[in-house]
Amino acid sequence: MLLSLVLSKKRKKVFAYMKLRRQQIIMEIITEKAITTQSELADELLARGVKTTQATISRDVKELQLVKIPMGSDSYRYDLPQQVEPSQSDKRLQRLFRENVVKYDYSENLILLKTLPGAAHNVAEALDHSGWKELLGTVAGDDTILLIIKPREAVDQVMERIDEMLR
Repeated sequence: MLLSLVLSKKRKKVFAYMKLRRQQIIMEIITEKAITTQSELADELLARGVKTTQATISRDVKELQLVKIPMGSDSYRYDLPQQVEPSQSDKRLQRLFRENVVKYDYSENLILLKTLPGAAHNVAEALDHSGWKELLGTVAGDDTILLIIKPREAVDQVMERIDEMLR
């Protein structure tokens, strides 16, 4: 029973990492090429070694909030959203935290977040656009994010917010 629970947790982390990587590749593809259909996107993913289904691509398009923009007279292509609604941004940040943040701690005005490998950049980007007035900025590596908080007295408030997002 315990072994299956441990394997289940590991499997969840692997799937979360695969999803994160696939979504990173999707963002790279649509910034490099004019992709007009989900079928074209699936072909491009396959060319980069990512086999997926149309249903998965559809969910990714929705989660990434991709938009279609005009490309000439009668065609449209996928693009990254220009402005994300705050409520959607908050939901995305909470989802990213729940799926990717594995532990966190603080010292003085610095908070350190540990994430799954490869996930730090996406979480940091979402934090940078979160509108948290106490957050001066972030520095992201592969699996580590440094949050710089100002003033130092606001660290407890930010730690509580992080606790809430992980619940």
